[in-house]
Order: sequence, then C-alpha cells, then structure tokens
Amino acid sequence: MLHRNLRAACAAVAAAGALLVTGLSGSASAQPSPPSASPTAADSLRTAAAPPGLLTALQRDLGLNRQQADRRLANEAEAGATAGRLRAAVGAHFAGAWVSGTLSDTLTVATTDPADARAIRARGADAVVVHHSLAALDAAKARVDRAAAHHGTTDTPVWYVDVRTNALVVQAIRPSAAHSLLAAAGVDSSLARIVKSAERPRPLADLRGGDAYYIDNSARCSIGFPVTRGTQQGFATAGHCGHAGSTTTGFDQTAQGTFQASIFPGNDMAWVATNANWTATPYVNGSSAQVAGSVQATVGSSVCRSGSTTGWHCGTVQQLNTSVTYQEGTVSGVTRTSVCAEPGDSGGSFISGSQAQGVTSGGSGDCTSGGTTFFYPINPILQNYGLTLTAVASGPGDPGGPGDPGGTWSAGTVYQAGDSVTYGGATYRCLQAHQAQPGWEPPNTPALWQRV
Repeated sequence: MLHRNLRAACAAVAAAGALLVTGLSGSASAQPSPPSASPTAADSLRTAAAPPGLLTALQRDLGLNRQQADRRLANEAEAGATAGRLRAAVGAHFAGAWVSGTLSDTLTVATTDPADARAIRARGADAVVVHHSLAALDAAKARVDRAAAHHGTTDTPVWYVDVRTNALVVQAIRPSAAHSLLAAAGVDSSLARIVKSAERPRPLADLRGGDAYYIDNSARCSIGFPVTRGTQQGFATAGHCGHAGSTTTGFDQTAQGTFQASIFPGNDMAWVATNANWTATPYVNGSSAQVAGSVQATVGSSVCRSGSTTGWHCGTVQQLNTSVTYQEGTVSGVTRTSVCAEPGDSGGSFISGSQAQGVTSGGSGDCTSGGTTFFYPINPILQNYGLTLTAVASGPGDPGGPGDPGGTWSAGTVYQAGDSVTYGGATYRCLQAHQAQPGWEPPNTPALWQRV
C-alpha cells in the first residue's frame, strides 16, 4: 500500500489522437460492421482529451514523442473494442488478449481452438493457439486465492493469470513454497509457472508532511476518484487508508468527510462521503482534463498514475486478476503494472487515456530505480458500494432526447464483458467492462456493445 499524501484532486484522464490500428475497428462476429457514421472507440473513449501532465509522463516513461503518444492511446482504445468482439466470437475458447509494439499497434488474441485463428486474423489481430482457456486459468487462480486464506504466502507474495504465457504465474522467494501453495490449492502443475523473485511488495505507510487528505487527524492518503451516491458526494480511495467511521480533513486541514465503508485486506476499496463544502468534479490532480468513463484497459496498454509524492508516472498494464500478499494479508483482484510509485501516492488515481482504472494499492521499488505497483480496479468499487463515477458526459448519445426506449440497460450500472442487456427492443452484449453513463447507450457505442 502506498500510503501518505496526495492533494485532494482526483481522476481525470486522457489520451489523444484518433489514428486507428489498421484492421482493429471491425466486428469479430458475423454481425455487420458499424456504419461509417458510428463513433470509433477512440471517439467514444475521448482519447483526444489527454491532460498535459499525462502526455508528458507517457513520453518520458515509454520513450515516445507527442505524436506517438497520441497514436498509442487511440490504438489501445480500438484494440480493446476489437478484443471484446473477438472474445464474444470465440466464446469458451477465448484465452486472453494483449497489445504490443511501441504504438500498441499489434493486438494478439489467444484461443484454444485452431479453427478460430482465421476469424481472428480477419479482424487485423494476430492469433495464438494455446492449451488453456482464460476461464480455466481464472478458475485455477480462484483455487489458489481460496487456499491462500489457510496457507502461508509470505514466500509466495504475488500470483496472477498471465495471458501472454498462458499460465497461472506464482512469484516465489522460495520455489518450494510455490509448489506447496499450488498443491494445497489442488492446481495441476501444467497450468502454473513458478517465477523466482526477490520482490516483496510492502505497505509504504508514511505519516510525514504532504498535502493530501488526513484520516483521523493522523495518517494521510490520496483521493482516488470523485463519486456520487444519489445526492451524496464523495470519493473512492484505497481500503487500507481508513476504516468505516474514520473522519477525514482536506489538504487545507478543514473538515471534509467520513469513511462510509472500507475493505482491507481481501480487497483494497473504500469510499468517503464528504460534507457540503466539497464538490465532486471529473478532474485529475493538476490537470484541467476530465474523466470520461471507466472502460477497463487491455493487457499491454499504457496506464498512468498521478500521486502527490511523485506526480505523473506511466507504464503498462502487465496482468489483470492479480493477488498480492502484504504484511496485513492478501488482496485479490488487483492489476499489476510497471508504473513506479512511492510513499504518499497511495489511494491515488490510475488512468488510461480518458478512462479511470483504479486506486493505487501497493508495490515495490521506487521512481528512481523503477518498480512494480498494483492498483485496485475502480469498477468493483463502484459496483460494491453503489457509487457513480463523476465523469464528463462523453458519449455521442443525447441523454435529454425524447421518449423512453425501454429495456434493461441502465446508466450507473457496472457491466462486465459478456453481460447482456436490452435497449429499444434489441439485445446487446457487453464487449468491455465499464460503468454505463448517459451518452453511452448501446446503439451509440459499438466500442462497448455489440448487437446480437
């Protein structure tokens, strides 16, 4: 946990450019391609709205120039939409997807069925045939998560599903400890890969000065993303920052709010309800750019973090669905990244393009030598607590349009890839995890929904 100070400002995001990956904007199924007038994924995800700080950090940390940074973010938006369509097309054979290349201009989709390869390549993606489906690897990881509750994991602090190697990876100080954990979980060795590593992710609590928010007039942490719950305003942050009932004061030491709920370890999520003096805005610290949504980034995509200690830093999404053991216990469901962080960045905003990703949880290393940082995804926080991300309306739809089309789709609901809804008499399948918002109605966002 990266726990200290971060100025009370939150989440916005960014990205820029509308140059698309060749062949990555089509549908992966037999459905006809969206008409040319339909918005691209880059349009829907507002990749042309990057804050200057994010773009500067992206260029510095990934060795890009401005044009390349813009193009990479637009390519990642398109690749995510294409991966979602291909996931729906190959069904149970799907084994994961990831982007690669300096400009994220190569999308790879893995499948367990060689017969899927032709359809994957037809949509501009590289096809890889592997042994294990993503569902099988996720199920194996879930068994390890359950076993970890009764089995020491001090010497096996990190495990995750790695779609690029088609394996459940266990990082271990001692390989024998990894073998013991896998045996306790009943996971077949053919599904797993043990990586010897000296990395010991740790809590980085720090009670020294800084201008973030203060918990019970003592500890300091960082605001993640502004949210609302009905008419109540507040913000999401890391669960290790405070307990339900803990009071907070702002960076200016004035009364701010109260923790309404907090989970840690197990998860690392919390939310704070603020008083009338604080207003939830769709901004990220130090930028005038606005958060446009919470579409989950694809493995390999660029991701940036804003923190009060180290400012903007960027890297890539290495693995989703990761478990990490801290001194206080194991946290599951975090995303592992190559972004650096230091004490005081805890609880702060992780963003990809204009899309909120999660709140900083913990890690190892620092921003001098580099390191690994984990964030807890924002969508589960929103779903668990019934919160709505404060975001600028970004979709092409008209939220104020006449009439009620009817159906089960609802703004404010968190949808996962594969979920089905009805809207205007038609059925749609979700392509990418996100919280729905006005303007992102299924017919208007082919990057997020596919008509079935």
